[in-house]
Amino acid sequence: MTWSIVARDPESGAFGICVATCAFAVGARVPHMKSGVGAIATQANTNVLYGTRGLRLLRAGVPAADAVRLLTAADDGRDHRQLHIQDAQGGIAAHTGRQCVDWCGHLIGDTFSVAGNMLAGPAVIEATAQAWRQHAALPFPRRLIAALKAGEAAGGDKRGKQSAALKICSTEEYADFDFRVDDHPDPLSELERLEQVSRERFAYARLFSPRRDDPVGLTDFDEITRRVESLKAADKP
Repeated sequence: MTWSIVARDPESGAFGICVATCAFAVGARVPHMKSGVGAIATQANTNVLYGTRGLRLLRAGVPAADAVRLLTAADDGRDHRQLHIQDAQGGIAAHTGRQCVDWCGHLIGDTFSVAGNMLAGPAVIEATAQAWRQHAALPFPRRLIAALKAGEAAGGDKRGKQSAALKICSTEEYADFDFRVDDHPDPLSELERLEQVSRERFAYARLFSPRRDDPVGLTDFDEITRRVESLKAADKP
């Protein structure tokens, strides 16, 4: 009932997941990631433990392919699950269970994977992958959304639309972006709008928050505003 892209930004090394479905609050259960560790999307008849246990495996140095094998081997419901994983070394692996609702399948690229089930057809993941490749010049958050929107234009979830989410992690323990549209008639368009609104201040001001290498961050509001405006001006097309 879902399709998603799991990707790595070749410039920053950030992990990102964008996902959409005709079900409520997809961002609460499907995407899981940790900076410097990896990213996991667990869907179809979702097993959230694939996310929590999978990140523990990746943190311990288990490659993506072995993590998929270990997670599914321990789950008697594996035939009803879909899972794709990227590890910190660039390894990518996926599983689509034999009982996932048709159309279902996955596609693995060089820095990304796309997987989906209960879709209009294979064109959904093919269009998602093609758009990911074509929009390499876009900033990472916009590139992920553009990929999902292309999949939606190819048919998306065959039941319709309800929720979407975007999550990105780079260098910190907390996410750079964690946007969720839990219930909306056009969730990907709303997700795109939220990303655009984030560029009014949030997307830039977050850069001056407390970080591993600077646990205080910038606290002068006027100086933050000055730097935000400078970054916004530089980011304009």
